[in-house]
Amino acid sequence: MLEKVKKSFRESAEVKLAFLELYAERIVEVAQIIATALKDGNKVLLFGNGGSAADAQHIAAEIVGRFKKERRALPAIALTTDTSILTAVGNDYGFEHIFERQVEALCMPGDVAIGITTSGNSENVIRGIKKAHDLGATTIAFTGRNGGKIAEVAHYSFIVPSYETPRIQECHITLGHVICELIDELL
Repeated sequence: MLEKVKKSFRESAEVKLAFLELYAERIVEVAQIIATALKDGNKVLLFGNGGSAADAQHIAAEIVGRFKKERRALPAIALTTDTSILTAVGNDYGFEHIFERQVEALCMPGDVAIGITTSGNSENVIRGIKKAHDLGATTIAFTGRNGGKIAEVAHYSFIVPSYETPRIQECHITLGHVICELIDELL
């Protein structure tokens, strides 16, 4: 058991360090884009399924509340939280449209949309990113494995170099935290 614990922590650290080598500069660039959008009065929309939905909510909460520094509330919305919208759209249009429809209603040019999918192939997340792109938002994908289809449609993709869902999710929340920390610094 002890070796399993050590192995999991080592794998997580190794994936994060490999990710850092690939994306350090892009993380700074994307944080600057998000901070500029927020300064200009735009908002951040976040969405994903399962653990990625939880990550979307977590990151939105850090942006609206605060991360480390005391500052004004900033506009971020997790599109994973309104069960009435999710179930109505899922029932009436299909589950693949639950984010696309919300993006259509809420997204404006200059906003930022972050789609989170460990496989990169969640149809509802891809459709949400495509719709945001069409509406003039900057689109960002948090993904893993080989990037999946979402990496082809987002303006900026962060592909965690792992095929293990837990390791991908651990890196995604670290990425979200670092972006929030940089937003605090930039604002």
